[in-house]
Amino acid sequence: MADLYFAGVDVGSLSTDVSIIDHSGKVLSEIVIPTGVNGSEAAEEAFGSALNLADLTREGITAITATGYGRASVAFATGKTTEISCHGVGAHQLFPRTGTVIDIGGQDSKVIQIDSHGRMLDFTMNDKCAAGTGRFLEVMANRLELDLDELSSPLNIKGESAPISSTCTVFAESEVISLLAKNTPREEIVHGLQRSIVNRIWSMVTSIGVEGEVTLTGGVAHNKGLVALLEEKLGLTLNIPENPQTVGALGGAHIARRAYQSNLESPTN
Repeated sequence: MADLYFAGVDVGSLSTDVSIIDHSGKVLSEIVIPTGVNGSEAAEEAFGSALNLADLTREGITAITATGYGRASVAFATGKTTEISCHGVGAHQLFPRTGTVIDIGGQDSKVIQIDSHGRMLDFTMNDKCAAGTGRFLEVMANRLELDLDELSSPLNIKGESAPISSTCTVFAESEVISLLAKNTPREEIVHGLQRSIVNRIWSMVTSIGVEGEVTLTGGVAHNKGLVALLEEKLGLTLNIPENPQTVGALGGAHIARRAYQSNLESPTN
């Protein structure tokens, strides 16, 4: 099965991610770009960049799975599936002992239980409010006049934490404004914001339970302070992918590869 290549295209609310693999599952290229206002254009740009990086042509890709909230806008995909399925498969490929995936995305967060093949068994999802997501952190970083790197600093998890009680982004922003007016140190506010996200994720985890190793996906996995707090809350060490934003795209590429191999093994007449 030489010279066969597969791609996953994940069009999210904040970023569009592409992963290209060969027939053995080896990653040839991965790309992350901002989605912007047009998911279709972002998908075309990211896919083109990934092709160039892998030194491949569009015609050389055997199958393409689109995923993410904007998957319907990927006209060149040969298949489409949910980001829940893709994150499960992607996490399994990176960490085969994964039984639970925590995905903190741009506009929602999910806790997913998977089997030994990466297939989804159960999940819970917060998609009614941006609190506890990448968008939540972006809003708060702007209000604090910090960039996301500063917001992701590995703070002392035993240190002071400003109280952020609201689970709504709008109300939480009002709390931050009030804390700033009281001259509360920014590091305490950041710590409080991180704790508020961890508490929201914890409530989702407790509703579904933890099985096996836990893998954290999504761009928020770059936030070292939040990761430390979440590990403390869970009482375990999280698997953190080298490129947590591309796990969904990677899973999509493997789903495309599996579907192609399955069709070879069970051809239809």
